[in-house]
Amino acid sequence: MGNKNFIQGYFHPQNPKKYIGNPENIVYRSSWELRFMNWCDLNESVIAYGSEEFFIPYRSPVDLKTHRYFPDFIIKIKEQSGELKTYVIEVKPKKQTVPPKQPKRKTKNWLYEMKTYSVNQAKWAAADEWCRSRDMEFKVITEAELGI
Repeated sequence: MGNKNFIQGYFHPQNPKKYIGNPENIVYRSSWELRFMNWCDLNESVIAYGSEEFFIPYRSPVDLKTHRYFPDFIIKIKEQSGELKTYVIEVKPKKQTVPPKQPKRKTKNWLYEMKTYSVNQAKWAAADEWCRSRDMEFKVITEAELGI
C-alpha cells in the first residue's frame, strides 16, 4: 500500500456499527490516522465516523484547476451539553500546517514543501467553507492533539 515510510493498513473496528461506510474496508495511511480511528471507535461520545467517505472540490494554487479533496475523517459527536455536532477532520504533521522557513537559496525540498503547504491551505479553506455551509466544523489535528 503506497508510501513505505508510513505505517499503513486496514483498520478492524471493535464497533463496526459506528462506522459510516463499509467497515470491512477502512484504510489508514499513517500511525496517526490509526490512533485517531481507535479513538473514534472506542470513544462513547463518538456516535458515528467515516474515513475518506466524500470529497470537497477545491481550486489548486499550483495549476489553477479544480481538484477533489478527500478529508481524512468525518465524525459525529455527542458533546457534553448533549448537542450533536459533526466535524470534518484532517490529520497532518504540525510542520505542514505552517509555512516552511525559506532557506538562503531556494532548494527543491523547500519548493516541494511550499507547494504542499499552498495546496493544503487551498484544501482547508474549501473544507472550512463547505463545512460552514452545512453546519459542521472543520479541524486540522496534529501530533499535538493526538498526544504524540
